[in-house]
Amino acid sequence: MKNIRNFCVIAHIDHGKSTLSDRLLETTKTLSHRDMKEQTLDDMDLERERGITIKSHAIQMSYLHTDGERYTLNMIDTPGHVDFSYEVSRSIAACEGALLLVDASQGIQAQTISNLYLAIEHDLEIIPVLNKIDMESAMVDEVSDQIIDLIGCKREEILLASGRTGQGVEDVLAAIVARIPAPKGDPEAPLQALIFDSIFNSFRGVIANIRIMNGTLRHGDKIQFMNTGRNYQADEVGILQMDYVAGKELAAGNVGYVITGIKVSKEIKVGDTITHLQAPAAEPIKGFEDVKPMVFAGIFPLDNDDFEDLRDSLEKLQLNDASLVFEPESSAALGFGFRCGFLGMLHLEIVQERLSREFNQDVITTVPNVSYNAFTRRGESLIVRNPMDMPDPTVLDYAEEPFIQAQIITKPEYIGTIMTLCMDKRGILTKQNYLTETRVEMTFEMPLAEIVFDFYDRLKSISRGYASFDYQPIDYRLTDLVKLDIKLNGENVDALSALVHRSKAESFGRGICSRLKELLPRQQFVIAIQAAVGAKIIARETISAMRKDVTAKCYGGDISRKRKLLEKQKEGKKKMRQFGKVEVPQKAFLEVLKLN
Repeated sequence: MKNIRNFCVIAHIDHGKSTLSDRLLETTKTLSHRDMKEQTLDDMDLERERGITIKSHAIQMSYLHTDGERYTLNMIDTPGHVDFSYEVSRSIAACEGALLLVDASQGIQAQTISNLYLAIEHDLEIIPVLNKIDMESAMVDEVSDQIIDLIGCKREEILLASGRTGQGVEDVLAAIVARIPAPKGDPEAPLQALIFDSIFNSFRGVIANIRIMNGTLRHGDKIQFMNTGRNYQADEVGILQMDYVAGKELAAGNVGYVITGIKVSKEIKVGDTITHLQAPAAEPIKGFEDVKPMVFAGIFPLDNDDFEDLRDSLEKLQLNDASLVFEPESSAALGFGFRCGFLGMLHLEIVQERLSREFNQDVITTVPNVSYNAFTRRGESLIVRNPMDMPDPTVLDYAEEPFIQAQIITKPEYIGTIMTLCMDKRGILTKQNYLTETRVEMTFEMPLAEIVFDFYDRLKSISRGYASFDYQPIDYRLTDLVKLDIKLNGENVDALSALVHRSKAESFGRGICSRLKELLPRQQFVIAIQAAVGAKIIARETISAMRKDVTAKCYGGDISRKRKLLEKQKEGKKKMRQFGKVEVPQKAFLEVLKLN
């Protein structure tokens, strides 16, 4: 056990985690040069296309140290985007140390600080690594000063490396062995194994990635999942390399996998503790945080017959992505579907894309919103995750919305535009401090609902990509919340309803109405598109009717003949409008919901 090291790699998005991981695999000869490719651990097409890590990946490397000893290094690569911080928290729970990676050309950014605090909470040994030192724009001394200010280390403790050229990678490996403590644990104690990830395989069922804290897990053991209380047999245990490598046992301190033949996703929970059935552990492993969804949206199949297929797909996806939560819901316009909870808008986009690519599920997503607390005049309290759950204004006493603390790190020249954007989003500036002469950290308190749509994109565009953003929830505060209904010829389209702050209702309503006017096909009758708050119409657009020229056959003659034909047409249009149904095509739904 003294020769095992468990560590994770934490950094802001695009600071070179995946590239440095490639070099570590190459240097330890875990992969031959022929098998190497860019972003080796990012095995999803989406990860390669977008250049981001979505899922954390565990891999075991064997490293021969200069002292002649051979060490087993278990590395867990983690995502860097704020929406996937849950993945990072799970990886950190399974490690004793972390490589804190900072891009020498960009410096410390918001997610670097956020992930660092997560690691410090778990008492991890931090090894600071300055990456991309081969770039012309690298500011080695300046960024080193930032790291020293942040974690209080000595300058000589900061490692200099380049994931692209492989410079300094040997020093990183030597530091992992020297600085990260060997795992503690008793191989003879009752078994305690933490499930930190799970993958669904259509042939073998659910594969659970585990870290053994105490005890030894052997092939064929009878095991129990402490949270669900279910019992299984360990059909296969082994270590994680690029493929699964089966073995006879996993002892305390090691990272590996177990296959139990589970086929139903609900029977396994990430964060659960595995123990032996005959000699169980006294208590499960603590310190694992539950997922907190931030954004809720309805996901509906294009065809109602695909509802069960969509349920199966979501359950399998949930195994691969434990931060996704969902429950069934129904809508008058869209039929049966699910109300899903996501960590953010990028997470929602990725889930939608994965459903389409991996499970062939084409879905419609409703307007995303956050969850509110509503209190009625009778003293009841409700959690509102869907505009349909909102109590009637005559019954509603008051509502509360979630607030977040947002950290933005940027250059001083963008302070004014960023403050304008945040004030426009109902934000309050609580703190501003200069990390260096060219880096300023701003802290805002603002409603979560305001950052759900386009906040991140707008922040990046006004700061020319020089602002980084991170947030954490703080509390619920009083709000003036209204339900905005969209009506087509007087009928509500519930899939387009939204919960918005009263001050934003009119602009949001006008935006949706004008977008629908462009997208809805014209009918033979007039279509009125209205946005309403309660009984009050706050915005309206009209799609004029397609008109047949009924007077074309009249060549001259008395005007009363033409008038009679026009009156007859008018009556027909009126009747048509009474009985005509306005169908919102799927394309229009998808386009309206992209409204920024």
